Amino acid sequence: MASLNGLKVAILVTDGFEQDELMKPRQALDEAGEETKVVSPKDDKVRGWMYTDWGESMSVDQPLSEAKANQFDARCCRVEL
Repeated sequence: MASLNGLKVAILVTDGFEQDELMKPRQALDEAGEETKVVSPKDDKVRGWMYTDWGESMSVDQPLSEAKANQFDARCCRVEL
């Protein structure tokens, strides 16, 4: 992936996110030199979903209550219920 010039990208998630749909794109962005942050309504950790069962937990980088749109150049979001 070509560099996006060090963009700051917010990834908005909560429990039940599809693990592959978050981790693979995030890895590609990080490898391209972008700064990604997991933003969530939860303060500490979110738990992923892997195919038919719960997957790994991942740390929240910034609680949603503290995040401001002007901190980021791009936002990725997908609502999981």
